Amino acid sequence: MRGILARLAHEARRLKTETLVLYFAARHPATPWTARLLVAFIVGYALSPIDLIPDFIPVLGYLDELILLPLLLALALRMIPAPVLVECRERATQMAASPKPVSRIAGIMIFMIWLLVAAIGGLWA
Repeated sequence: MRGILARLAHEARRLKTETLVLYFAARHPATPWTARLLVAFIVGYALSPIDLIPDFIPVLGYLDELILLPLLLALALRMIPAPVLVECRERATQMAASPKPVSRIAGIMIFMIWLLVAAIGGLWA
């Protein structure tokens, strides 16, 4: 069981890095427009609430996320020139290794918004 969890965690980290690579590659001037268009479609489809196969259908609903999206990602990575991918992978690993910025003010503001929503919900109920 630990081996499966470790493998899933590794794959999740790799997918996160590859997503960042695609983000940098889509903004790189040497990336072909077809690859940029495909990356935009992938991101739009992944974030869209409308799926090719609706998620409420048991098992089949998640097939597009499990099969279609990785295949499209692999295709997009193949369409991007190798030197661009190398440069973008370096940027992605540097960004992943650097410490994340922390804003306490933003955290307090988000907490206050949730508190306000909870108070309004409590008054409404």
